[in-house]
Amino acid sequence: MTPGASPIAGGTRFAVRARDAATIWLCLFDGDTERRVAMTRDGDWFVCNVAGVGPGQHYGYRAEGEWAPSAGRWFDPAKLLVDPYAVELDRRFAYDPALSQFGAETASIVPRAIVPTPVEPVTFDGPRIDPARPIYELNVRGFTMLHPDVPVAQRGTIAALAHPSVIAHLRKIGIGAVELMPIVAWIDERHLPPLGLTNAWGYNPVAMMAIDPGLAPGGVAELRDTIAALHAADIGVILDVVFNHSGESDVHGPVLSLRGLDNRSYAHAPDGSLINDTGTGNTLDAGDAGVRDLIIASLRHFAALGVDGFRFDLAPVIARSPGFDARAPIFAAIAADPLLADRVMIAEPWDIGPGGYQLGQFPADWLEWNDRYRDDVRRFWRGDGVVGTLATRIMGSTDIFGSPTRSVNFLAAHDGFTLADLVSHVDRHNHANGEDNRDGHGDNLSWNHGVEGATDNPAVTAARAADLQALLATLFVTRGHIQLTAGDEFGRSQQGNNNAYAQDNRITWVDWSARDVALEDHVADLARWRRERPAVFDRAVPDQATWLTLDGEPMTPERWEASDCPGFELRLRGASIRIDRAGRTVTLG
Repeated sequence: MTPGASPIAGGTRFAVRARDAATIWLCLFDGDTERRVAMTRDGDWFVCNVAGVGPGQHYGYRAEGEWAPSAGRWFDPAKLLVDPYAVELDRRFAYDPALSQFGAETASIVPRAIVPTPVEPVTFDGPRIDPARPIYELNVRGFTMLHPDVPVAQRGTIAALAHPSVIAHLRKIGIGAVELMPIVAWIDERHLPPLGLTNAWGYNPVAMMAIDPGLAPGGVAELRDTIAALHAADIGVILDVVFNHSGESDVHGPVLSLRGLDNRSYAHAPDGSLINDTGTGNTLDAGDAGVRDLIIASLRHFAALGVDGFRFDLAPVIARSPGFDARAPIFAAIAADPLLADRVMIAEPWDIGPGGYQLGQFPADWLEWNDRYRDDVRRFWRGDGVVGTLATRIMGSTDIFGSPTRSVNFLAAHDGFTLADLVSHVDRHNHANGEDNRDGHGDNLSWNHGVEGATDNPAVTAARAADLQALLATLFVTRGHIQLTAGDEFGRSQQGNNNAYAQDNRITWVDWSARDVALEDHVADLARWRRERPAVFDRAVPDQATWLTLDGEPMTPERWEASDCPGFELRLRGASIRIDRAGRTVTLG
């Protein structure tokens, strides 16, 4: 069975999985005129061949059956449903209470899928993801909304990432690959519109294969061409993908796609209630073969456009059935797929479900986000961490991953304080999120040098600047892969907001006019230093290290664990690194 809309002689074949539905209607749209075609059951699927229909045709589905949410039945023929295998939509999703109300017609407010024009896979010559060069996490919209060189009409789009000024900046700071926060079509959480807020991050997807039309007005071709431009500059592309839940949310959420077609795709407890291992009220069931097929198809779709790798949000979910299984079928399916086997896979190795923290437990050929690195480096520079732990983190966290390391080391990410806010705030300042500052992490291992937030005090600003330089230098001397979040290289602030997911505004938009050019130049120097010493930082090169005190004496077990030990000197093949917490400096040679 080929899911979705696929070409046949003289028309298009449509296929959708709907195991418990009584009837599925294909809805073809010509403007606002809707034509319904009854589909035929074929096992768990409904199919139909429609002559005279080809690329560009707008369509959706309607499902008839039992409406009994408590029993996992959400069939409502008044709901227009999006094809889970859609690769292009005619508009963005917008939340409306009618989406959750039985019998409320939604054809005018739900995006319609578009029958795609077949795209030839691009030639792929191997992933451009190199431990000698950092990964750069960015929000597509926020990254260029305020960029002065990008044409106004192009700002906030995927195409803007191919602008020469953007590429020049990435090359200046030595970026090896950009990691794009979710780009597939998502919907706002239902509590946001009444607050006048919108989801800025995209971690609430509905259509797993369709690029959000607001990010890519040019559709699939826009992403393909942008990837080609970045590849021409020797910069890889990683997509942050969300297969752990959908924007259909909890039992009060909208009926948009899977919920109205095949609600068994969501994980349910024995009593029939939705399992919530994600914090969103619903969890996709990767133990279901059809869900795994959708995941693989989505990855293949983007790999065919030249994507170099994928970062999996809340990755333990894809290996749950219901408990985490390091030998889950999804891993073998990815490894065996000819389009996916050579791509880089990165796990965010935790979720909020039972046994959800799985750092170090993913397959040996996967990389993993390392929050232990983040926390231990922060503790050291805050003043309450020991040098022995810092040394272990710098050498790739071999206590977790062994050797070679699979660690993706980072100091800050989209979720949490920016790097500049880390040294400027002790407390979160999320008042603009409309949740009385209760959301976001409460303990950020942060510090402020005696003043909370922005200040003109020259001593405080100088101390913060020194901390940023030391933190960034620590990152760049670390073995394994390293990751920067966009704007951290020049001191971007979110005004102390450490959960800015709902701030599609100047809180999250990168302010290019306020760049700390001296810090940016420092990062460029660090990138050059690291790039010129690939053997030192390659995760596959065995350790050859000499550790000395700052006075030049050999380190001892007592000094490694002493709380008052200010640092060390590390001598490696072709490099020396001197870390001095008392002096707030990292010196490289």
